Amino acid sequence: MTAEEVKIKNLTINDSLEEEDVVTPWSVESTVDTGIDYDKLIKRFGSSKIDEELLQRFEKLTGKKPHHFLRRGIFFSHRDMHTILNLYEQGKPFYLYTGRGPSSESMHLGHLIPFMFCKWLQDVFNVPLIVQLTDDEKSIWKNIKIEDAITLAYKNAKDIIACGFESRNTFVFSNLEHIGSNPAFYQNMIRIQKCVTYNQVKGIFGFGDSDPIAKISFPPTQAAPALSSTFPFIFKDIKAHCLIPCAIDQDPYFRMTRDVAPRIGHPKPALMHSTFFPALQGSKTKMSASDDNTAIFLTDTAKQIKNKINKHAFSGGQATVEEHRKIGGNCDIDISYQWLRFFLEDDERLEELRKGYTSGEILTGELKKELIDVLQKVVATHQENRSKVTDGTLQEYMRPRDLGFISKK
Repeated sequence: MTAEEVKIKNLTINDSLEEEDVVTPWSVESTVDTGIDYDKLIKRFGSSKIDEELLQRFEKLTGKKPHHFLRRGIFFSHRDMHTILNLYEQGKPFYLYTGRGPSSESMHLGHLIPFMFCKWLQDVFNVPLIVQLTDDEKSIWKNIKIEDAITLAYKNAKDIIACGFESRNTFVFSNLEHIGSNPAFYQNMIRIQKCVTYNQVKGIFGFGDSDPIAKISFPPTQAAPALSSTFPFIFKDIKAHCLIPCAIDQDPYFRMTRDVAPRIGHPKPALMHSTFFPALQGSKTKMSASDDNTAIFLTDTAKQIKNKINKHAFSGGQATVEEHRKIGGNCDIDISYQWLRFFLEDDERLEELRKGYTSGEILTGELKKELIDVLQKVVATHQENRSKVTDGTLQEYMRPRDLGFISKK
């Protein structure tokens, strides 16, 4: 049994039931106000912490200051990132792969995180990006009609393109529409399926005997884009390395993929894991597209953003102004501060807010106002960019084509 197989056997999703935190691709819950214990999660999943040594090497090789998601530990864990940096140092190419499960007409702020990071990585490394829209998954799990799932995928694709990606090096596709026209994709799905037993897939994903076989057969669909031969129109016959930025709840799919890939002649995909973007009500769970009051959507107006934050954002402040001035607030549980860590790029300003709120000098209302100002600008910019993404623009991004990938052997 390989080391990866041992991890798959021992680090199943069901193990989360023995811990305080539950982390699966479909559910994220913590019993404490500070949210998920990510250090414990690293140990349980068997990944590696993104440490200062890795960040220093990243900056030395690329000449770029690490993204604030890296500096602040928002992307906190990895698998084989040193391998990717070795490739970059040697002038050898790789590609990025991430995805989105379209379950709502509009994405919310939490959905932006991997795409903001992918855009930055793509610019730094000058590599192609593959974006998988798992409309098939949402049709299965959410019981959405296939036609409706495809429509949601198209709407979400426009949100993704609005993050600033360029068509010259970005391919976006719907599983329900693309796989049937790409034999290589289906062939790799079968190759992966042949390598994973029924007991393994039950152990990794927690499937039960009453789950539809559609759920059991889905994981290879998410795994296939991590193999470059899935896209011969991009990579030709090159067995290229893949880097997957994603939230850590998606890691079980790629633990499976990393075990299978070498057995079918491909390198293991590397991963970078992000923390979860917390719900307005607190860090015990992640923001959800199915609960409007937990989320700021990219279609929300400036007034809606203001009202949601003022009404629903969980406060780390004290019960009265007098107590707050005396004791100070708790940034570890305050949602306004936690969200500012994601969207306020100015490190000095963020530190001023942390010190001021912790000391009691800054009140909860003032912190909320700071967040409202930041988010209104982020969402307004996104809405302006999205308004320029026409149906014709979308079709260009979703058209199978050569992205200029060149191997330097």
